[in-house]
Amino acid sequence: MRKPTIQDVARRAGVGVGTVSRVLNNHVAVKGATRESVLKAIADLEYTPNPHARRIAGGRSYTISVLLPVLTTEFYVRLLDGLETAFQEARYDVAIFPLLDRSRLERYLGSHTLAYQADGLVMATYNLTQMFHERRLRTQQPTVLVDAFADNVDSSFMDNVAGGRMAGEYAAQFSGDLYAVWVETELDQLFTTRVFEDRRSGFMNALDTAGRTMKAEYTSSFDSLAARNTAATVLDQAQASGLPCTVFASADMLAGALLDEVRLRGLKIGQDVRVIGFDDQPWAAERGLTTLHQPVESMGYEAAQLLLSRLNGYKGPARARRFEPRLIIRGSA
Repeated sequence: MRKPTIQDVARRAGVGVGTVSRVLNNHVAVKGATRESVLKAIADLEYTPNPHARRIAGGRSYTISVLLPVLTTEFYVRLLDGLETAFQEARYDVAIFPLLDRSRLERYLGSHTLAYQADGLVMATYNLTQMFHERRLRTQQPTVLVDAFADNVDSSFMDNVAGGRMAGEYAAQFSGDLYAVWVETELDQLFTTRVFEDRRSGFMNALDTAGRTMKAEYTSSFDSLAARNTAATVLDQAQASGLPCTVFASADMLAGALLDEVRLRGLKIGQDVRVIGFDDQPWAAERGLTTLHQPVESMGYEAAQLLLSRLNGYKGPARARRFEPRLIIRGSA
């Protein structure tokens, strides 16, 4: 009989090869239950690692690095779910690197940092086109963008202009004043995203086509207190100017704050104040929120497939996978 391999151990334990390697190297970043499962598989198979094989067979780590803005929003939880599903099917582990600020991004631009020691790289949301053109991203391994687009790298992205246009066309049908709340995301000139800029572009284009104008626009950060304060400001003006009105919130988190504030003031959702969101988060149906549904998990899954095909030998030109939101009409509008 042939000697058991590290791949046999991984299959037996139901984990990626990279996880087995970390257990063998006594790495701290392995959960206790996972470590026990791997050690049991090693014992059951009587596997003996080769002390001279410092790298995993084939020169791969079987790990993918994912660089993304934050971990605390529902959108990124869903995006990671799509990515991890595909990578786990292919027996790859995922290492997550939240960027949070410019200093971290600058640090990750160095080719010797931990993020670049994986077999492939996923970069989420931020507009990194300029950096790719300037070759500031010194990636030796295959790279894919998700929730973002660049013409010279594999990309899986949402058509946010189309989504904004759908929201604008629907909002323009209602009587009364129109308001919008945008997400404040541009921390500095290097660390940007076009997502909400594109949603605004599509929305304003639709209003212009319909001959409608905006009463007022507001911005809010991705913070629950800021969202609630902004919702109060919007409704203060709306009540002063006269109801009914329609508010487009460019993310469901902002729409949820508006729904809370409308109820607090004893106003009728869908009559006095119509609210349109964007995302279709898991709670949106229960709260009756009219919103733009994003196939976030599918977008993440497709990004992973693009990267895996590169790892499996695809050498062709950059590919783009475009996803389009879908308007879901519920009681809020």
